Amino acid sequence: MNPKVMRIVTIIFTVLAAGMPILSGVMKLTQSKEVIDTLTKAGVGDKAIVLGLMEIGFATLFIYPKTMKLGFILLSCYFAGALATEISHGAPLNAFLPLVLIWIGAFLRDKTIFLPVVS
Repeated sequence: MNPKVMRIVTIIFTVLAAGMPILSGVMKLTQSKEVIDTLTKAGVGDKAIVLGLMEIGFATLFIYPKTMKLGFILLSCYFAGALATEISHGAPLNAFLPLVLIWIGAFLRDKTIFLPVVS
């Protein structure tokens, strides 16, 4: 694939992967009624502000190239926990799409996260 096209695809996936947690975090910080109701059903409604700050912080780490791997690990763990909570409460699997986008974006940005370094 053309390097310029590959760069554009990588940027698009990175923006989508980081944009979803940032938007979700902002909605938690603004105490959106729908989000708070959903979190309350899962038993964590009173922790919305902390969860929102975590999402925004982890996404920021993911965007910045030097801390991308740390952001990837933290976002993956966060959304894996969210996915487990959704499964255990019979809720829709809303955490699945951001998790997939994060993994695709991380792979496109740095393949050494998943594949061994060939010397």
